[in-house]
Amino acid sequence: MQLGLIGLGKMGYNMRERLRKGGHEVIGYDPRPEVSDVASLADLAAALTAPRVVWVMVPSGTITDQTIVSLADVLSPGDLVIDGGNSRYTEDGPHAKLLGEKGIAYIDAGVSGGVWGLTEGYGLMVGGSDEDVARAMPIFDTLRPAGELADGFVHAGPVGAGHYAKMVHNGIEYGLMHAYAEGYELLAAEDLIKSPQAVIQAWTNGTVVRSWLQELLAKALKEDPGFDEITGYTEDSGEGRWTVEEAIHHRVPMPVIAASLFARFASRQEDSPTMKAVAALRNQFGGHAVQRISESG
Repeated sequence: MQLGLIGLGKMGYNMRERLRKGGHEVIGYDPRPEVSDVASLADLAAALTAPRVVWVMVPSGTITDQTIVSLADVLSPGDLVIDGGNSRYTEDGPHAKLLGEKGIAYIDAGVSGGVWGLTEGYGLMVGGSDEDVARAMPIFDTLRPAGELADGFVHAGPVGAGHYAKMVHNGIEYGLMHAYAEGYELLAAEDLIKSPQAVIQAWTNGTVVRSWLQELLAKALKEDPGFDEITGYTEDSGEGRWTVEEAIHHRVPMPVIAASLFARFASRQEDSPTMKAVAALRNQFGGHAVQRISESG
């Protein structure tokens, strides 16, 4: 099958390679000429045979919006656009409407797998009509993990459902990562534990907490025991925030995911204003000692 792929970053580049190894013809476009197959979106459209299928794999927000608008101008009725980035599900309806006015179909696809997707395959959560999803299935089947027993793909519902499912997936990911991280810190704090890495490595078989994330934590500790080469500053992609906002909207209690999101915010504070206020209050009501910044700084 022929596919146009826009965005050849960490995931898009590997997706192109996996699809090509699977026998598909992939023509990629990226602003970086050293990785791009064509010079512009117009050239991409010209290089593809109609009816075209184009996969957008660029950062969510403004860049995705601009790309969808540009594709509406260079594609033709009967073409299909797949947004595989981390767009918010509320953006899918407007994108589908914009393209639909030009006779262009739209699918939203949540994609999980990171840099390991090239060899292990990608988890795919898609939203769109039955007809459009069936049309793109050869692409989805090649990207998903191989094997008769492999899942890794779900047609979650109509347009918007794919990105909604991926949003919840990433919210769960926040909570899982933080639980593993807290467990590591407690292991590292206890002198009885000779090697936190060895304990976490042992959990990769036969335990109820084994998972791919847990295996990656064991790998990271093996490469950098004690995490001496990195800081704890942690960004969030936005999907954790959206998950918590949806939980509020639907009145779904979500204390674990919410706490993991707020922990990421705390990781960016060199000296927490909240904890300064707590220290000041303890001093005010109980005369508890505070550590003061010296005049020398």
